[in-house]
Amino acid sequence: MVRTLLRWVLAVVVAVPTWLGSAAAQTWSRFRGPNGAGVVEVGKAWTEQDRLWKVRLAGKGHSSPVLWGKFVFATSGSAADGLRYTQALDRTTGTVLWTKTLAGTKHRHHDDNSWASGTPAADAQRVYVPFASPADYLIVAYEHDGREAWRVDLGPYQSGHGFGSSLLVYDGLVIVPYEHEGQSSILALDAATGAKRWQAPRRSRTTYATPCLHRPPGRPAELIAVSYEHGITALDPKTGALLWSLDVFDKGHIETSIASPVCAGELVLGCSGWLGVRKEVVAVRTSAPADKPRIAYTLTRGCPLVPTPLVRGDLLFLWDDDGIVTCADVQTGKTHWQERVDGRYYSSPICAGDRLINVSRAGEVVTLAATRQFRELGRFSLGEGSFSTPAVVERMLLVRSFHHLHAFANR
Repeated sequence: MVRTLLRWVLAVVVAVPTWLGSAAAQTWSRFRGPNGAGVVEVGKAWTEQDRLWKVRLAGKGHSSPVLWGKFVFATSGSAADGLRYTQALDRTTGTVLWTKTLAGTKHRHHDDNSWASGTPAADAQRVYVPFASPADYLIVAYEHDGREAWRVDLGPYQSGHGFGSSLLVYDGLVIVPYEHEGQSSILALDAATGAKRWQAPRRSRTTYATPCLHRPPGRPAELIAVSYEHGITALDPKTGALLWSLDVFDKGHIETSIASPVCAGELVLGCSGWLGVRKEVVAVRTSAPADKPRIAYTLTRGCPLVPTPLVRGDLLFLWDDDGIVTCADVQTGKTHWQERVDGRYYSSPICAGDRLINVSRAGEVVTLAATRQFRELGRFSLGEGSFSTPAVVERMLLVRSFHHLHAFANR
């Protein structure tokens, strides 16, 4: 009997794909993964031959997939009837485990936007999903098994371009950007109950940047937010109290902030711009004294409006909307190289090992070397357009196109 049990256990272990890795590593819980940095130390490359599965989603959308353990969560919507969908899929097989539907009303948005452009956030218990329209701004929490835990309607969302803000989870709080043409704020909801824990007023207009956490040496964590009106701001993530703010963007030529902030040691980098007029990346140095951050440098050439910058080690990568990619020294802003890559882009780059990956608006997955020398390593097509940022967990790459979710795995 002991031998039989041992054989059964060994069979189960062998049956589990080795590329799945440990449970602790199986998370990509928000837009651009851990802290929005988009960087994982996985030195693998993916091609069309590595396709594991492709699944059609319930509707169309531009939000990015998020993962926790075996679950992949994706949102989509239907412009025909206003329905909004959240789906959970099995990461290894692509099997749809559950689908939840929310009613909505048809409304106007920019042609390049969708009814599901805001990326959810996940933790070990739940996934937190944002949907907004002129009638409502819903944050809905689902348990991993699909049961609705709570929902909060924050009120109307006013923007001619439509909704696109993403969430993050920090220390039991769901951080929600609510920066639109109405009364703006950033607020925190209790992850277990949906109760409002704090709300920080903002004078921002429509802003799509997702905040990130800055962890300066010797000081508590800071929630970093960017907007055209405020510049770069640090809030206490536990209370919403203002820690510091630096008005850094050119008010004469700048209109909005879409790309999200990123951190590199004591540096915080934020973006703002106006397509066709001026785009900026500003690096702020936050070293002591803590209440007097200062501008380290400002970049105005080859800067993105929509794609978020990426930092890997001492290298800063800017992948702009028209396919101009820049590699610079993150501490000084000095350019190592700047090259044009075919395609136009709304997706933000991610970095897997020493490979930089992005997806063009036409749905081409493009890989570059994340080094001081420019090299294009390969590209392949999804067969459908994509405005979404990829996700990486262990040896798996997940890419969302307009109507499908694609998984690629190095077995």
